[in-house]
Amino acid sequence: MDENELIARSQKKDVAAFNVLVERYQQLAYNVALRMLGDVQSAEDATQEAFVSAFEHVKQFRGGSFRSWLLRIVSNACLDMLRSRKRRASVPLDDLPADWDCSPLVADPDTPEEFVLRRELSAQIQRALLELPPDQRAAVILCDLQGLSYDEIAIITASSLGTVKSRISRGRARLRDVLLRDRELLAPSQRLINEGQET
Repeated sequence: MDENELIARSQKKDVAAFNVLVERYQQLAYNVALRMLGDVQSAEDATQEAFVSAFEHVKQFRGGSFRSWLLRIVSNACLDMLRSRKRRASVPLDDLPADWDCSPLVADPDTPEEFVLRRELSAQIQRALLELPPDQRAAVILCDLQGLSYDEIAIITASSLGTVKSRISRGRARLRDVLLRDRELLAPSQRLINEGQET
């Protein structure tokens, strides 16, 4: 069954059709939520909340990219959670668990040392992403990690194209600054700039 038919059936409250859409997009939605929120439980909650909201509001979908429409709901659910966290008393976030890795499972030709270094870099990038303001974080994640176009990101974030480009540019610059600041935590082969080569 093609996506347009699934959407049409979902708009008539066909749960089975909507479940097929959920299966198609759940990994993408979860990955975006995990990168934006930084912890598994919050990402699972935001993803579930987003799919419930999408089912409740699927009649409002008026065509275009269903993926963009859904990711806007996911992004909004994550931003709501981040705002909610700010309103509550601050509690220091624990470091990411040592076994935390959000990269897809694939055959790994790396040596064990390369695997550990890559995993440490992934965790460092995730910690750096969490230091970005939510709007920049969302734009960088959607562009650089999910591969969406500027136009799609503008739709998802309900922002102008210029705003999206600015957020991505500022987010990348800040991400680079954070990674450079913390480069001592990275193995020499994973550093952005080698010692003595800074400008």
